[in-house]
Amino acid sequence: MSEAVKEVPRKERPHFSNIHVTDLMNYRMTPSAYVSILHRVSGAIMFLLLPFVLYLLQLSISSEMTFARFAGILEHPLAKLVLLGLIWGYMHHFCAGVRHLFMDMHIGIEKDSSRQSAVIVLVVSLLLTALAGLKLFGVF
Repeated sequence: MSEAVKEVPRKERPHFSNIHVTDLMNYRMTPSAYVSILHRVSGAIMFLLLPFVLYLLQLSISSEMTFARFAGILEHPLAKLVLLGLIWGYMHHFCAGVRHLFMDMHIGIEKDSSRQSAVIVLVVSLLLTALAGLKLFGVF
């Protein structure tokens, strides 16, 4: 190798191969990590509750009496909170899914734009959930 071409010494970076459970409290996750984890959690919740929701839908459209019964159940504030949690799961999963589709097209995969899109997903999904919650609780 010639003298004109010298290799720049690399700065030693910390290497994390396995993080122990006790290290999780000290590990700082990025907004992208939160969005990714919540995307998986919301997808799992929707998948696991799908048979139950379809069964309730089938019962509610079978007759006018069962529809009225389910409408009465949904008037209870606890039922509305559960429904609001399902709405959040759908809204977050949808927004994060759109983000992942853009990233699959290699749009927004840089560090700064990825962080910005993750924050946007969190804010937009919470705003859409808040709007649906306001409608659900009869504000407008």
